[in-house]
Amino acid sequence: MAGQNDAGIEDRTIVHRVLAGDADAFALLMERYQRYVLAIIKRHVPPEQVEELAQEIFIKAYKSLGKWRQAGRFQSWLAAIAVRTCYDYWRKYYRSHEIPMSALSDNHREWLERVLTDDAEDSWQAISKRREAREILDWALNQLSAADRMVLELVYLEDRSVKEAARLLGWTASNVKVRSFRARRKMNKLLLQSGRRS
Repeated sequence: MAGQNDAGIEDRTIVHRVLAGDADAFALLMERYQRYVLAIIKRHVPPEQVEELAQEIFIKAYKSLGKWRQAGRFQSWLAAIAVRTCYDYWRKYYRSHEIPMSALSDNHREWLERVLTDDAEDSWQAISKRREAREILDWALNQLSAADRMVLELVYLEDRSVKEAARLLGWTASNVKVRSFRARRKMNKLLLQSGRRS
């Protein structure tokens, strides 16, 4: 178990211990980064999936500890595993579930129509904080591919740089730029079409 003296131990030292055969030392890393990993997951997947994905992320990290380039920060490496695991979740989800293309509720459509006719310039972060808007945003995100969804969430909702999103997803920066531009156009088209439905 982790103790008071464990707080000062560097991640690198703990990883060396695990790789040398002290599998129990990995619990120190789990305890240290559990809240951090949960915070990432909660931004990207439904609440009922958070615990299961957290376990999956730590299992992946444990199995690939030997691949961690110890010149980099362990936390950044773990964040990339977490984001890619969320991306994998959505890829599996979209393959196994048919996304309903039913129209939004009357209230949602009325709100969307007001926003579209007023040419509101709200940022995605501001929109995502309002309940009605967040429900519409979630609906629209569910219509996109897993890759489009993740890149929009990272670049526009979390306001991460293209470089950081590329690192987290394991893509090139140019791929993130192109994908985020196209995904945002798809999202805008979806919202416009939904707002015009009667």
